[in-house]
Amino acid sequence: MQEIELKFLVPESRLKSLMRQAQVKSSQITQLAAHYYDTPDQQLAQAGIGLRIRKEGDTWVQTIKAGGDGIAARLEHNATLDNAQVQAMLDNNKLMPDLTIYKDTSIASTLADFKLKKLAQKLTRQYVTDVKRTTRLLMEDSKDEDSNSIEMAYDHGEVIHGHDDTQRDPIQEIEFELVSGDLDFLFTTAKTWCKRYKLCLSTVTKAERGGLLITGQNHSPAVSTDLSQLNINKDSTMPAFVRAAVHNCLLQILPNSSAVVAGSKDDEHILQLSIGINRLRAALQAFAGFSDELNPDWQPILKQTATLLGSYRELAYLASYIEPKLQEFNAPVVDWTADLEALKIKPIDVVAANDFQLTLLELIAFVMSDPHLEPQADKCANDKLAKILSKQHTKFVKAEQSLESKNDTSDNGSDSKDLESVDSHNVNLESSDKDKAQHKLYRQLTDLRYINQFAVPLLNKKDGKKKAKRWLKRLIKAQKSLGRYCEHLQYQQRYQQKSEENSNALYGAGWFAATLKKDLRRTEKHLAKVKDSSIFW
Repeated sequence: MQEIELKFLVPESRLKSLMRQAQVKSSQITQLAAHYYDTPDQQLAQAGIGLRIRKEGDTWVQTIKAGGDGIAARLEHNATLDNAQVQAMLDNNKLMPDLTIYKDTSIASTLADFKLKKLAQKLTRQYVTDVKRTTRLLMEDSKDEDSNSIEMAYDHGEVIHGHDDTQRDPIQEIEFELVSGDLDFLFTTAKTWCKRYKLCLSTVTKAERGGLLITGQNHSPAVSTDLSQLNINKDSTMPAFVRAAVHNCLLQILPNSSAVVAGSKDDEHILQLSIGINRLRAALQAFAGFSDELNPDWQPILKQTATLLGSYRELAYLASYIEPKLQEFNAPVVDWTADLEALKIKPIDVVAANDFQLTLLELIAFVMSDPHLEPQADKCANDKLAKILSKQHTKFVKAEQSLESKNDTSDNGSDSKDLESVDSHNVNLESSDKDKAQHKLYRQLTDLRYINQFAVPLLNKKDGKKKAKRWLKRLIKAQKSLGRYCEHLQYQQRYQQKSEENSNALYGAGWFAATLKKDLRRTEKHLAKVKDSSIFW
C-alpha cells in the first residue's frame, strides 16, 4: 500500500495553540514504543528502507517503509504480530522482525537486491522510539459516503540509541496522512494548519533520526543535484515533463530546507538549497507554457528566498573559508562576525517563512497532481524543445554581446572552489556597468545550463545526446568559470568596503584584485568555446 503524508516541525511558540486543536474530544492518545532494525553497516538505510516493530496500544505491528516519490508518498506494509510470541521474544531480549512476511507482497521488489536469509542474520536493533501520539480525524463537511478524510497525528517523544540509552534526541512533529478521498483535501488542510501555526515541512523520518543518532550526526548530509532521478523520456508530454522537472528540483530542495529549519547552519545545506531553488526558477520560467497549473506567484517568493540565502552565505563563506585561507598567506585578521550578526534575517528565518513553506506545499501538490487531466496532455514536450532552447540561447548571446560592448576594461578575475549558487539576481554592492553585465551573463549561462540538463533526456537519437553532452560540458565549464569570477569580484568589493573601517581588509581586497586578471582570461577562453560550438537542437 502507498502511504501519502506530509510531515511538519512545530515551532515552540505555536505548540500550545496547536495542541488545543489536536486534543479535542474525538482525539485519541496512544503510546507508541518502536524498535528499529538494520545491519551494522546500515544497508537498509542506504537503500531508503525503514524496518520496525512497534507497539500500538495493545497491538504489536511490524512495518516496513520504502521507495515512493521521495517527497510525500512511500510504500508501506504493515503486519499484525502475535502478542504472545512478541512477549516471549522480549522476555529473552530476542525481539527480531520476520522477513518471510514480505514474500509475494507489494514490498517484495524493494527487497529484491537482498538475500533475505543472510539479511535476517545480520539485523540488529539500532535504536528505539518512545512517542506519545495524539491523533484526530479531519473530515470534509459532506454528505457523500466517500468523503475526504485525513488523520492528523502529533508526535511528542524521543529516539533512543539502541545500545546506549543515555543518547537521546527529542521528537516533536505533526503529520497529515490521507485516509480517503482526494489529494486536494490533504493539501488544502495542510496549508490551513501551516498558515495558522507556522509549520515547517520536514522530510526527516524517525528512521533517519535514529540513524543520525547512532552515527553521532545532527543532520543528514546535504543533497546535491541528482539528474539520474529525472523521470522523463522522449515521449513525455508537456504537463508530465514540467512536473518531472519540478519534482527533481524538490528532491534537492526539501532535504536541505528540512535541515535548515531543524537548525543546521552548515554551508553545504545552504549552498545546495540555493542551487535547487535556482534550478526550479529556471525550469518554471522556461517551461511556463507546459502547464496551466503553474502559479506565477511562486517565482517572486523563490527569488526572494534565494537572494536572502545568498546574502547570508556570502558573509558566512568569507568568515569560514576565505579568511582562514588568506591567513595561510600571513594576512592580517579580518573579523566578519559583527557583519553576520547584523543580518536581521538568518537562513532559518528565510526557510521557515510562511510564504516559502506554503509555496513548497503548492509545488508538492502540483507534482502529485495528474498531468493527464490538463488540456495539453496530448502534446509532446519534445515538440517545443528546440524553440525553448533557442530562446534561452538567444538571451545568452545578447548578454555576452552586451558585456563586450562595455568600455570598462578594468582588470578582474577569480580563484576559488566551484560555487554554483552565486546570486547574480541581486548584486548587493555597488558595481560598474561591466560588473552588472558579467552577473547578467552568468545568470543566462546558469539558466541555459539547467534548462539543457532538463532537456537532454528528451532527445531521440544517441548521436544527438552525444552532441548535447559535449556542448553541455563546454557550457558548464564556462558557467563555473564565470561564476567563480563573479563571486570573487563580490568578495573583492566586500573587502574593499570593509577596509573603510578596518585597514586589515586591504590585504584581502588586494589579494582578490591580483588574481582577477588571470581568472578573467580563463573565463574568456571558456566563453569563446561556447560561442564557437554549434548548437545541437
